[in-house]
Amino acid sequence: MADETIRTAFVEIQGRMIETTAKLKQVQNQMRAKEGDKKRAYLTLEELRQLPDDTNTYKSIGRTFVLEPKSVLMSEQEQKLKESEAAIASLQTSKEYLEKQIAEVETNLRELLQQDPGLARQIMSMSVM
Repeated sequence: MADETIRTAFVEIQGRMIETTAKLKQVQNQMRAKEGDKKRAYLTLEELRQLPDDTNTYKSIGRTFVLEPKSVLMSEQEQKLKESEAAIASLQTSKEYLEKQIAEVETNLRELLQQDPGLARQIMSMSVM
C-alpha cells in the first residue's frame, strides 16, 4: 500500500518536473526572441540618429518600402525598444518563478527518494537499461 502511494507520488512529481522544465524552456526562448527584437530596435535607432533630419527614410511593409519621416521611424523604434524591455522584465519574473518551482520539485523528489531507497534503486536500474 505504501509502495503504491510512493510510486504515485513519484509519477506526479516527475510529471510536474517535466511540465515545469518545458515551461521554463519556452520562457527562455521567448526571452531570447525579445532580446533580439530589443537589439534590432536599438541598432536601428542608433543608425537613424546618425542621419540628418531631412534624409529620406523608408519603412519596410512586407516586400514594399514606404517613405516615412525620420521622426516617425524613430518613435516606432523607441516604442519597440520599450515594449521589448517590458516584455523581458515580465519574462524574467516568470523565469525566476519557474526556477523556484523546479527547485521545489527537486527537493520533493529528493525527500521521496530518501523515504524509499528501493524506489531509488528501481529508478537507477531503469535509467541504466
